Amino acid sequence: MKRQELEHIIRASGDITDQYEFVILGSQSILGTEPHPDEVFIVSMEADIYPLHAPQLADRIDGAIGEGSRFHDTYGYYAQGVGPDTAVLPDDWMTRVRRVQNGNTNDRVGYCLGVVDLFLAKAVAARDKDREFCLALLAQGYLRSEDALLLTGRMGLGDKGERRLRATIRRWSEAARATRPIEADD
Repeated sequence: MKRQELEHIIRASGDITDQYEFVILGSQSILGTEPHPDEVFIVSMEADIYPLHAPQLADRIDGAIGEGSRFHDTYGYYAQGVGPDTAVLPDDWMTRVRRVQNGNTNDRVGYCLGVVDLFLAKAVAARDKDREFCLALLAQGYLRSEDALLLTGRMGLGDKGERRLRATIRRWSEAARATRPIEADD
């Protein structure tokens, strides 16, 4: 998915729900931070989205422009209507969102997760595709593992869950370091 396609989804979601502000979760929220990211970050053709002040309307988005819809068939990408509980995030994640708003969104607002919050949500989910995505974020310098580790206590996971998440972050950080090219000394 490209940034202009995400903007189209925000605009269409606004038309469907008559809402003004939306939250974008999942991998495509990287487009709020980096409008033209490397291919590894934009392989998904869906954007997870919900109206900020009326999350119950996400079903309308899913029905109108979701997977298998005419919208999907026409454009090759789609929205997945989700809810606020779809991703496990630090309690202050909203302070780090990246705003996507312009003429392409019909001045509707898409709040994309900040990179560290996107990383943490994917680290909690810990699916194979999440691991690959997070390793690329770390290897390409989009965030430092130390920044993610600082926020693990704000995720409401309990002691055991927090320890597991911290171990995952450390393990992935080591794996990402091993994949970085060695830079020549000046």
